[in-house]
Amino acid sequence: MQTSQSNPAQSNVPVYLQIAENLRRRIDEQVYALGDRLPTEAKLAAEFGVNRHTLRQAVAVLRQEGVLKVEQGRGTFVAARPIRYPIGSRVRYNEALKAQGITAQSDIIKHIAVPADGAIAAALGIEPGQSVALIQRLSTADDVPICLSSGYFPLHRFPELLSDTSLTTLKSMGSISRWLRQQYGCDHIRRETVVSARLVKAPNAQLLGLPLNQPILRVESINVDQSGQVIEYGVSRFRGDCMELVFQNEV
Repeated sequence: MQTSQSNPAQSNVPVYLQIAENLRRRIDEQVYALGDRLPTEAKLAAEFGVNRHTLRQAVAVLRQEGVLKVEQGRGTFVAARPIRYPIGSRVRYNEALKAQGITAQSDIIKHIAVPADGAIAAALGIEPGQSVALIQRLSTADDVPICLSSGYFPLHRFPELLSDTSLTTLKSMGSISRWLRQQYGCDHIRRETVVSARLVKAPNAQLLGLPLNQPILRVESINVDQSGQVIEYGVSRFRGDCMELVFQNEV
C-alpha cells in the first residue's frame, strides 16, 4: 500500500489508521481545504490499494475527530474545526473567539418581562410568578449562528434593564458582563454550570440553521455578583456540530 511504502516505520500500524493519518496530513497541508469535497470512495480506495471497507474505517476515524463530515448523497467534506469555548468562573465569550481568530457578535432578538416559572424562580431564589427580564441573544462566529442564549434577570434588582436607554447601551457594548459592571458596579461570576445533550427544537433549529435531527449542547448556568448573590439564570443552546466546551480550573 502507498502509505506503508512511504513510511515503513508505520508498518505495524493498522492500514486504516495509516490512511487516516495520510488524509489528516493532506488536510493540514491544505491539499484539501475547509469545505472541499474529497475524491470519491472508489477513487481513494484505488489510490491507497485497499477495499472500500478499509477506506470507510479511515473516514470514520476522521469523522469522530470532527475533521471530516459525510453528507448523504453528496459525499465526504473537510469539516470546520470545532470552536473552543472555555467555561470558567468568568464569562469571556468574545475574548475566547477572538483568540481563535474568529469574529464574534451577539444580537439581542428578544427583551421582555416574563413571570418566573418554577425552574427560573428556584435558580434565582425568588417567588414563582415574580417578574424577571428575559434577554435572548443569537451569537454568531464569522457570521454563522452558533448559540442561542436566554438570560433571566430579577427585575427588582435591575429595574431599568428593559428600558430603551439600557438596551441601547447593552447593544452597543455587546457584552452583558461589561454592561452590569458599568451600570450597576456588579460583577458577573459563574457559580454553576450544567451541560446536557438534546435534540434541537423547531424554533431554535431555524435560528441556529440546523435540521431538526441535530444535537445541541444545552448549558444551564447560575451567575452571581461579587457578594455571591444570584443575578442571572441562563440557558444557552450551542450547536453540537461546531462547538467544544472546555471546562477550566482557575487558580
